[in-house]
Amino acid sequence: MNKPKLNPGDTLVLASHNKGKIDEFKTLLAPFNLNILTSSSLDISDVEETGKSFKENSILKVNSIPNNYITISDDSGLCVTSLNDEPGIYSARFAKKNGGWNNSMRLIYEDIINRGERNFEAKFFCSLSIRFPNSPVYTYDGEVFGHITWPPRGKNGFGYDPFFIPLNGEKTFGELEHKKKIKIDHRSVALNKLIKSHLDDS
Repeated sequence: MNKPKLNPGDTLVLASHNKGKIDEFKTLLAPFNLNILTSSSLDISDVEETGKSFKENSILKVNSIPNNYITISDDSGLCVTSLNDEPGIYSARFAKKNGGWNNSMRLIYEDIINRGERNFEAKFFCSLSIRFPNSPVYTYDGEVFGHITWPPRGKNGFGYDPFFIPLNGEKTFGELEHKKKIKIDHRSVALNKLIKSHLDDS
């Protein structure tokens, strides 16, 4: 069965209140001439992330928007190998609970050291869901491998970006130019799969 398509001029709702994510999606989707709205512009509150996986949470978010809209949303996080892939789906909540991103990065680093570990391998993971009216939800995953570094470096990006260096890279996501970073990160990997399925006519 053919998957539903997005066409130029269609309205797409980004089910998110995260400015960094919204800006990133708007930039990556700009070539497709879509009319982009957000949860905030529809006066829809943020969703409680009660899912047990990135996929479950991304689906919860798309389903927070009325069914007459085409909607996308992602759930993303930092998974640290030596911490059993934590903070994972709790990445944002861990930062909020511990007074912000800088504190949470320090705590993650200290946790690895206190465990006697010297393995700083990590990945960013994203589950990106899209829902069309009267259609099932489609979900696409993206991941980028690398390692965390201390101290954090760079003022670009958001969240854990200054803490993460992608595989074979030297700069953190926080040091990379925004337009370069958003073309190689976990959200772009997932979005490229979505584009291939729902936007690309080739």
